[in-house]
Amino acid sequence: MTEPEPSATALGWTEDGAQRSATWHSENQSAAPAQVTVISDDITADAAYRLARSGTGLLWRGDYHNGRQLLQAMDRRFKRHSARRGGGKHGAGKRSRRKLDNPGGDAGGLSGAGAFEAQRRYIAERARLLGALIVELDGGYLLNLRRAPEVSLACEAAYGPSTGPMCVSLTELNGVLSAYQWQLRGVAIPALGEDIHPRYGVFSPIRGEYVDLVAQTPFPDSGTGISSTPNSPTSNSSAPQTCAPKTAFDLGTGTGVLAAVLLRRGVDRVVATDINPRAVTCAQENLGRLGLASSAEVVEADLFPQGRADLIVCNPPWLPARPTSALEAGIYDPGSDVLHRFIDGLAAHLSPAGEGWLILSDLAEHLGLRAREELLERITAAGLRVHDRHDTTPRHPRAADAEDELHRARGAEVTSLWRLRRST
Repeated sequence: MTEPEPSATALGWTEDGAQRSATWHSENQSAAPAQVTVISDDITADAAYRLARSGTGLLWRGDYHNGRQLLQAMDRRFKRHSARRGGGKHGAGKRSRRKLDNPGGDAGGLSGAGAFEAQRRYIAERARLLGALIVELDGGYLLNLRRAPEVSLACEAAYGPSTGPMCVSLTELNGVLSAYQWQLRGVAIPALGEDIHPRYGVFSPIRGEYVDLVAQTPFPDSGTGISSTPNSPTSNSSAPQTCAPKTAFDLGTGTGVLAAVLLRRGVDRVVATDINPRAVTCAQENLGRLGLASSAEVVEADLFPQGRADLIVCNPPWLPARPTSALEAGIYDPGSDVLHRFIDGLAAHLSPAGEGWLILSDLAEHLGLRAREELLERITAAGLRVHDRHDTTPRHPRAADAEDELHRARGAEVTSLWRLRRST
């Protein structure tokens, strides 16, 4: 899988009768606006909204907090405009919500896949519009706006050392600042009894159910053969540590949370891989912070490292769709490419008695984006068999959000840990 690369081109504009320029940076690959207008506190939200809809970039020179308020006002106008067009909260519309809540209902409504695609279009259109409001960061990531916060540490953590003046959207800067707070505070992981600290651009382990599955599923030589019931994964908390595999691979490690769980459960050595350089750095930091660095190797690789392992764990992106940023690459996987390559390559990297753990939500199945039969056929064709499966249901707030057009699908979602072994 190829990670989306942030754009980095020159952005030019005229200000106070002089030509100015700076590097344009966009994590979601948005092109630099062809036309830029310098605006300040005296612009109205309606005028800013019209300019943004026309494709004009809005370089903010006013008060920082007024700029954030303008962004919120533009967002409200976008939502009203979308609702008047029949787009609903997420672009799927009322008819699609009726269709999802009542599959036999309105024939004119969208299917689950149609609602998902409409929601993605809504999110992309909203991101394009709000991304038109941009700010300039001087050398050293200085934000020279009235009442502006100190952003240099957060920007350096996200982007690396400053290379000179740079323009980014205000929404991206807000994301950088928010991510930096998560990085400093950390995310509590009950399975570890400690915090994991995500970095900007690295998927945060806030959906704890998949971590619990890895923490509680029996290892290959201590399995019970009994699948868990939803919301209550089979517990292995009292299993002897001598039963733990000697070696494990954690593919697509992200923050390194699953590698840490495996090591705490007694695995002797874990090789963790990720294609995202930010994730490699993040996982190394977390494993070092937890005192596990000597038993782990974190390498930048696309899925499998060299060699074989007794246990190979992979939590691939769950939805077959195109990501628009490195962070979304942890959620969306075009054509289920990562999932397919994991299954197809697993047997060749397992030790003779080894086991692969595939952690996968069935949300794509409920949305009509992937069929269960397709998954099972792929497993069989790869020379694998399903030894067992452990299920749990999501605990995140969106699963209970009745206002979400995908509520029916999210409410039925099950996250599973598939225990795969060689068929011969």
